[in-house]
Amino acid sequence: MLVNDEAALVEQISTGDVDALAKFIDARKHHLMAYIHRRLGPALKSKVEAEDIFQDSSVEAIRAITPEFPGDKDPFSWLCQIAERKIVDAHRHHFGAQKRDAGRERSLDGRPAGGAGDVGLVNLLVKSMTTPSKAFSRNARESRLQAALAELREDQREVIRLKYVEGWPSKDIANELGKSDAAVRVLLTRTLKQLQAVLAEQELR
Repeated sequence: MLVNDEAALVEQISTGDVDALAKFIDARKHHLMAYIHRRLGPALKSKVEAEDIFQDSSVEAIRAITPEFPGDKDPFSWLCQIAERKIVDAHRHHFGAQKRDAGRERSLDGRPAGGAGDVGLVNLLVKSMTTPSKAFSRNARESRLQAALAELREDQREVIRLKYVEGWPSKDIANELGKSDAAVRVLLTRTLKQLQAVLAEQELR
């Protein structure tokens, strides 16, 4: 990527532009992967793939971006900080508390339980896509989520299903849907935000 092109992307990222961030991540993938490889260490490399850390970090960055985040930080340094947190989480999961039940240790999207604010949403999504509607819709929040899922475009429902029910990495989803990896991450993030807004609106009523 040319210096001028990167400067333009950085400027757009500072305004909260999701598409610019996705392009920046793609352009800097080699550098971020190198950072992740250096930080993983031999023991953790036997448990997790650097590509998975990269994918999880990318998705979190796209979810989190606003004009305040990363703010005036260098976007690459911000991505490295997110990746570092993912590596720490992975280390804690695999080596920090081995006596705890792994099924309770992690949420259904592979993130540490009690972490990101959308963990509850992801758990509801998985449940809504794997449980018959009559059994699932026990309260207004769950019923509203199912209604919102029904209103999504087909590609939105499919990307959610493949990511959170089937557990596919975004690069495999991209191959399946004939989209770029960046496009899948943007679609995933926007769909989650759309569903979060629906649930937030429901809770205000």
